[in-house]
Amino acid sequence: YAKIVEWSDEDGCYVGSAPGLIFAGCHGDDEKRVFEELCQIVEEAIDLFREDGKPLPPATSGRDLANKLQDVA
Repeated sequence: YAKIVEWSDEDGCYVGSAPGLIFAGCHGDDEKRVFEELCQIVEEAIDLFREDGKPLPPATSGRDLANKLQDVA
């Protein structure tokens, strides 16, 4: 799954997200820590899907997600 960490002027911090997998993300002042936390959240989300016997959402990596999100913004 694509993991995105970007600076948010509105929030005044880095915001991490994984479109298509989790609706909420994480945030903080250290870009590397936000990415590490986001990776952990993604792994936990995948584990929860599997534990609940639910199919995983379609993967977003390798699908030119950045350009698709640009069209939305």
